[in-house]
Amino acid sequence: MWRTAAKLLGAYKLYEYLLESEVRRGPIPAHIAFILDGNRRWARERGLPPTAGHRWGARRVEDVLKWCYDLGVKTVTLYVLSTENLTRRSREELENIFEILSEKLDELLSSDELDRRRVRVKVIGDRSLLPPHIVSKIERLEERTRGYEERFLNLALAYGGRREIVDAVRRVIHDVLSGELNPESLDERVFEKYLYTGDQPYPEPDVVIRTSGEMRISNFLLWQIAYS
Repeated sequence: MWRTAAKLLGAYKLYEYLLESEVRRGPIPAHIAFILDGNRRWARERGLPPTAGHRWGARRVEDVLKWCYDLGVKTVTLYVLSTENLTRRSREELENIFEILSEKLDELLSSDELDRRRVRVKVIGDRSLLPPHIVSKIERLEERTRGYEERFLNLALAYGGRREIVDAVRRVIHDVLSGELNPESLDERVFEKYLYTGDQPYPEPDVVIRTSGEMRISNFLLWQIAYS
């Protein structure tokens, strides 16, 4: 069994090396966005509970982040939890997801990896839909990395692309009514500044990857991925 595992691991490492070599041949994407999907299917195919799939997926995300930053990718956005997930998943599954999320936030808070790579973390989405202890850890993580401008990690939690656009429109209306924005000056570039990623140097993903392989965007960064 161990010999088989070693062979598989060796094959994976070889594949990883070849893939990295191929990617380095061309221009490195400045921003890669991931729709994290397929964890439940992975668990179901192996006769495991959904939680096992979510934990497996969380571990793979760590590998992906390291790989992206080692390659020189400046911004990574992870679609972790959608607004639809919050209404369609069972209470038990959501509690398990929040437990895993809490653990991963603790790991980020206790590690120096973000500081070493100078990664600024930003959570995009409706925080009012998240448990208070999750929000508290998010705020601590954002505050700790606020001064970093070299790399960016966006975590989309309780996120919906349509809601983001609606929120942006509300802020535009507020600024017009308060006299801070001349409506005649409003164009695409100005509007983009009102989106959740509007304060970042690479707001638009060059590449969008759905980890399950399905071809759906699932209400993710609807404005930003127009030309991805």
